[in-house]
Amino acid sequence: MRDGGAITERPDRGEPTVELGRDTSGVPAEPARTRSDLPQWRPDPTRQDLPRRGRDEEDPQDDRTSVLEPPREYADRRAADDVDGGGPDDFDGGGPDADEHAGATEPRPRRRSGWRWVRRVVYLLLVLIIGTPLFAGFRVWYVARQDDHRHSDAIIVLGAAQYNGKPSAVLEWRLTHALKLYREGVAPHIVTVGGNRPGDNYTEAGTGKAWLNEHGVPNSRIVAVRSGSDTLQSMIDVGREYKRQGWHTAVIVTDPWHALRSRTMADDNGIKAVTSPTRSGPTVGTRDTQFHYIVRETGGYLWYVFIGRWRGDS
Repeated sequence: MRDGGAITERPDRGEPTVELGRDTSGVPAEPARTRSDLPQWRPDPTRQDLPRRGRDEEDPQDDRTSVLEPPREYADRRAADDVDGGGPDDFDGGGPDADEHAGATEPRPRRRSGWRWVRRVVYLLLVLIIGTPLFAGFRVWYVARQDDHRHSDAIIVLGAAQYNGKPSAVLEWRLTHALKLYREGVAPHIVTVGGNRPGDNYTEAGTGKAWLNEHGVPNSRIVAVRSGSDTLQSMIDVGREYKRQGWHTAVIVTDPWHALRSRTMADDNGIKAVTSPTRSGPTVGTRDTQFHYIVRETGGYLWYVFIGRWRGDS
């Protein structure tokens, strides 16, 4: 064996002996031991099996604390504060210099700058200034695409320019569409609307009535409201006529982009109205023309909603 050791078999066939460290003289350096005398392997004890040392015997370098617990020196300070009358909430978790600032008051929370509210107001105004016209323009476009010609008390044809008793192209397209609806039985009466300009001998309503007479509509089925120089005044006068006639519902015939504003004005004057716009004519010719009328009618609609409705003009 290594280091001069030897294993000697015993005559009684017992456990062999192990001789270690035998020198040259043959005298063993230590008493012979059997295999059972050799140290046995044992598993390493866990940390929980280790004997716990007292607090005074702990290694000052071994200051391991749990992640969930404050360092030991802060825990001691916290316990001392509790004895002195302080509560657990007084523990500030500071460092070694915390005691120096124990009497200092807590810093006041930062005051929010007044400019933050100014910016918010500015953003809100921008949203209103930009978003409101966009939303109104969308409504103008959307209502212009609707064609609702349900059965009603009368068909209202809004006026447009006339030339010495002859309808302009815009007015003629409106009258043509109203005549078509009348023949389909949408309403038993047609109301023509519109006054005259200074120096004109004919009114828009009278010109429209004459045109419808020529195309087969009896006078008894036509009511001409010969007043009003704009849409709002015309609708006010039509509302009065409706009350005299005992009517309540109407189908408004006008240009597509004018439908939303005229319907809103009719509703405000006691007329439950729907719109059936024309699909042909100068106002629906090209995309540039349509865009021009949408922008103009968006401005007119917003003016009426925010100002004209209360001031009585459009």
